[in-house]
Amino acid sequence: MGMAFEWMISFRYLRARRQEGFISIIAWFSLLGIMLGVATLIIVMSVMNGFREELLTRILGINGHLSIYGDSKKLVKFDEIKNQIVQLNNVIKVTPVIEGQVMVSANKRSNGAVVRGMREIDIKTRTIISSNISHGSIKGMNNRISVIIGSRMAQSLGVNVGDEIKLISPDGNITPFGTIPRMKNYTVSAIFNIGMHEYDSSFIFMPLTEAQIFFKYPKSISYLDVMLRQPNQASEMVETINNVLKNNFRVFDWQKTNSSFFNAIQVERNVMFLILTLIIIVAAFNIISSLIMLVKDKGRDIAILRTMGATRGMIMRIFFISGASIGVTGTFAGFLLGIAFANNIELIRQFLQSFTGTDLFAAEIYFLSQLPAIVDTSEVLFVVLLSLFLSFLATLYPSWRASSLDPVEALRYE
Repeated sequence: MGMAFEWMISFRYLRARRQEGFISIIAWFSLLGIMLGVATLIIVMSVMNGFREELLTRILGINGHLSIYGDSKKLVKFDEIKNQIVQLNNVIKVTPVIEGQVMVSANKRSNGAVVRGMREIDIKTRTIISSNISHGSIKGMNNRISVIIGSRMAQSLGVNVGDEIKLISPDGNITPFGTIPRMKNYTVSAIFNIGMHEYDSSFIFMPLTEAQIFFKYPKSISYLDVMLRQPNQASEMVETINNVLKNNFRVFDWQKTNSSFFNAIQVERNVMFLILTLIIIVAAFNIISSLIMLVKDKGRDIAILRTMGATRGMIMRIFFISGASIGVTGTFAGFLLGIAFANNIELIRQFLQSFTGTDLFAAEIYFLSQLPAIVDTSEVLFVVLLSLFLSFLATLYPSWRASSLDPVEALRYE
């Protein structure tokens, strides 16, 4: 009796006959549980990876990797500092920025907004903005009283390219009658749509010189934005810049600025992984219960095989193959389902959205206008190996119990 015989017996035990149909049903449920567990883990991990990568790309595309602030509210002599920083090895570009909060109104509608004053050349080199202009052109910013706004802001205010919007700054002129807010009309020269709700609904870009006038920053800026070749080395670059500037300025890297945001995503990802792993563990317990019931039901068959010369190892292998085949088939089916689902998640979301008539994953809540998913090969491999390990582990005890069965005791009452 060789391996072929063991495989034949194993698969024969998994096929249901009328009297043992219940055992086979449990085996099928075990397979289904493992398949869903593996697929769900792959889908959730891929979506979480996608969220992190998309948010990171958009946040760093808009904000840069390092920000250099002065000791006071305003940063003066910024061109000298810029020339010092640009010469450092890891630095690609240094951009002077003026940032302020305003109220923007048009067509009797109002919104809060963040205004960023930047040079036209700097906006053009920010590909996340320049490559996502949906209407108009950045060239229109040559006109000092023109601005670029986000698509969702344009939608909420009911404006288009060429229309005027009014910016109101609370930090106005002080008079004997109190502080009068500064107000000025600007023409919309372009509308951008980067696909991140927070930026598309609340950011306005204007020429740096005009921002200096509007926010009263004569020959000064809010901060310098630094882009690096290797963003992961941002914390090391903070020390380097502090040494160059002799600690007279405050330098912040993107990891510290957005740490709470990305830490929250990481914690959520880990918790989801633990919870979804429980699905696979429950399915593994189903394998144990179905195999124990199978051993109980096949006690007479085991005794006959033992009397015909089958070794304990052979009996153990028969039941191990029965249990492991459930785990392997379930894992492989879950792997295929998970990969297919993750690669087509946006199409599935759109289908469900049109089918149910509801807005699934609203951009206002989830920041992104579409559902991203990035399949990480190492993570998928880990999930598959974990599932296989738990499946094999679940078969050991029932297989050992089957091999330990005393043939004399099993046949005594037959």
